[in-house]
Amino acid sequence: MTTKKTSQNRHGFKTLEHVVYPSHGVGQIVAIEEQSIAGHTLELFVISFEKDKMTLRVPVAKVASAGMRKLSDDALVAKGLETLTGRARVKKTMWSRRAQEYEAKINSGDLIAIAEVVRDLFRADTQPEQSYSERQLYESALDRMMREVAAVQKLSDIEAQKVIEGQLAKGPRRGRADEVEAANEAEPQEEAA
Repeated sequence: MTTKKTSQNRHGFKTLEHVVYPSHGVGQIVAIEEQSIAGHTLELFVISFEKDKMTLRVPVAKVASAGMRKLSDDALVAKGLETLTGRARVKKTMWSRRAQEYEAKINSGDLIAIAEVVRDLFRADTQPEQSYSERQLYESALDRMMREVAAVQKLSDIEAQKVIEGQLAKGPRRGRADEVEAANEAEPQEEAA
């Protein structure tokens, strides 16, 4: 049995507020409900992910451990957009290992980490095609970043995507893949954990 709560503010979150849930991106708290499950009463945030046509119920007590957070502030969004103009950093490890690292960054919910994935996997028109898995990870990271930028700056998704693409275009000249590889060799490489 589900009943809506009268008080609509828990742990600093309130109904109709946009939040970031790490593994799903930006959603909106549509309600705070109580549900009785096996004789125990649980208080739940009901989060709607409109674009994915999905609703998630998160126990209020698990918000911190789940990593749910408020939207980034304007300064963090600006830092994320600035990250896009940097030089791509591609480690010399097997693709499967890098793909796992990119996936972890995307699902971390950290805007800067997501911006790094967008920057590192971006391909200009003059560069070779991406593999299917590279393109999937790039589009996933771009979508997460676009939704947060759109929510923070009160833009449409398309406008936010244009802002992101404009920042990517300001990055270092992106030529052929071997030029990027040569540039990366000149930079000190991070050791894989």
